[in-house]
Amino acid sequence: MSDALDAVLARVRDRVTPDDDERARLDGAVARLTERTAAALDALPVAADPLHVGSTARGTWLPGDRDIDLFVRFPPDLPRTDLERYGLAVGHDVLPDAHEEYAEHPYVVGEFDGFAVDLVPCYRVERASDIRSAVDRTPFHTRYLETRLDDALAGEVRLAKRFLDAIGVYGSDLRTRGFSGYLTELLVVEHGDFRSLVTAAADWHPPLEFDPEDHGIRSFADPLTMVDPTDPGRNVAAVLSTTNLARFQHYARDLLADPREALFTAGSRVPLSTDGVQRAVERRGTTPLAVRFDAPDIVDDQLYPQLEKSVSGIVTALEGRGFDVLRKVALADDTAVLFVELAVARRPAIERHEGPPVAAREHAARFYETYADRDCDGPFVDGERYVVEREREYRTARAFLDAGAFEDVALGADIETALAEGYEVLAGDEVGVLADEFGRELAAYFSPRP
Repeated sequence: MSDALDAVLARVRDRVTPDDDERARLDGAVARLTERTAAALDALPVAADPLHVGSTARGTWLPGDRDIDLFVRFPPDLPRTDLERYGLAVGHDVLPDAHEEYAEHPYVVGEFDGFAVDLVPCYRVERASDIRSAVDRTPFHTRYLETRLDDALAGEVRLAKRFLDAIGVYGSDLRTRGFSGYLTELLVVEHGDFRSLVTAAADWHPPLEFDPEDHGIRSFADPLTMVDPTDPGRNVAAVLSTTNLARFQHYARDLLADPREALFTAGSRVPLSTDGVQRAVERRGTTPLAVRFDAPDIVDDQLYPQLEKSVSGIVTALEGRGFDVLRKVALADDTAVLFVELAVARRPAIERHEGPPVAAREHAARFYETYADRDCDGPFVDGERYVVEREREYRTARAFLDAGAFEDVALGADIETALAEGYEVLAGDEVGVLADEFGRELAAYFSPRP
């Protein structure tokens, strides 16, 4: 197994190493971009400097990666409004055809010499613990890793990134909730190489804790803790989900048991057609329900947490009414979908409602009096309690969703607004129409893999 794995890693390592021409193109673009940015900064009334950060600065970028992150560092006493104003002005000066995006504050995204560029303003603070905005940490990450990553170790990081990307767990955005580039780099540095990392991961028992600089573990309630060596109050792995950590462990064991290059290549799902979705529903014998509406015009890192909260809120509301949910998923493109698959979609006309123990005189009397003259069966005594069997408000899950009873459902704020503007409920075979927009996602849902 050792020889087989070594041979696979050697071949993949060659594939994920940028060649000399690609490195030269990147270096030239960074040099010209930095010079152009410095010239734009000379026109400002404050002292600021550009700094190349991220994977292309640390040599851990993959071939074909056309992204350059250039930060512009401003004095820490500069008001936030001026930081944003100057940062955008420089960005548009350097990248005339750029557009603005927003994280904690706005920044400029554009194209330069064939590379995608994020030009981001930040504060030039003395320590990462003194940050005034979240992006202020990034220069410290680059500085920390520059002294720890040589060419060989950078190659091991690229192996790890390719593997994590291929198995679908690379990316710290709130849609993916996977391994960030910085976390991947720290894990490889911690273990010494990619092979040692996957060997260790195969036997991990979460929760896991890593503290590269021995700062002392804080109380991070996460499946994996990587104390930021530049800022001990932060867990670098905070966004990593329990599911994606377990998925990494599964494929680490798979690679060790059966080394093969295919595990470093992302598979492509064949989208399901409408008929394919309907056949999957018939085969499973379940009742899928989907609430479809126009997706709110917000960034993904705001949208997906709200979608997850909303679909979980619907699950809680349905299960509280006796409709057993088998699985759920939230989807988004031009439209958004809260999709639940029900094992039980229809309930009897009545429901059991238990009251207090008869011995609890005041509460029991109040319960009895409340239901004594109502149109229900009971009250009667069952064991120690009063019980009634009353008419169920919603006999089907669809009836509950069709009624628009979302005031009892925990929803994301923008999702609640979008639902108020209109939505449709699809049930059973009707969900097949979602294949036009979400065929690939539904293929993954109905044929799940680790």
